[in-house]
Amino acid sequence: MRLTVFGATGAVGQEIVRQASAAGHEVTAVVRDPSRLPDGLRDASPHEVLPLSDVAAARAAVAGRDAVLSGLGARGRKAGDVAERLTRQVLGAMEAEGVRRLLVVSAAPVGPEPADDPLLDRAVRRVIGRVLKEVYADLTCMEAALAASATDWTSVRPPKLTNGPLTGTYRTVVGGTPRSGRSIARADVAHAMLALVDEPAAVQQGVGVAY
Repeated sequence: MRLTVFGATGAVGQEIVRQASAAGHEVTAVVRDPSRLPDGLRDASPHEVLPLSDVAAARAAVAGRDAVLSGLGARGRKAGDVAERLTRQVLGAMEAEGVRRLLVVSAAPVGPEPADDPLLDRAVRRVIGRVLKEVYADLTCMEAALAASATDWTSVRPPKLTNGPLTGTYRTVVGGTPRSGRSIARADVAHAMLALVDEPAAVQQGVGVAY
């Protein structure tokens, strides 16, 4: 497939580029700072490195692609509107070029709580929600922009992200959140996103992912 990856210098974005390239996909990496893309990813597969701030370049990056994947988002607790604002730029480029399939990284607290989650997990989730209030508010606005768009979007919602190895073994819940899902490696989030590209049931849905 021909894939475009936004936020390719982020931890999840790098994993998407690495795994997609290893699988033989043609990858275009779109980054805010091209110098931050690791040299190893430059050699992984034919791709371009384009600044997201260039509207014409963003349109060129998505034109004729089979799918777009985004690892865009805040790098700390102070989110502002970074995920929503940058995702709207991606949506604008896709809609202008008639490209429909989009997968983005969100977060588990943006989705519904599992009805049978233990009380401890609920309590921990609420504490984390208060600490990362701005981040989750930004992601909620981002998902609202997705829902209002003309794209075939999927929002992948992981809990706590770790730097663990790729396992390929995790739980997914379309339209929900895995029970007691407390963590998942960024590598497995990228794996899930690539696996969901061709999953019809995930279109215009949030998908919870966790170990």
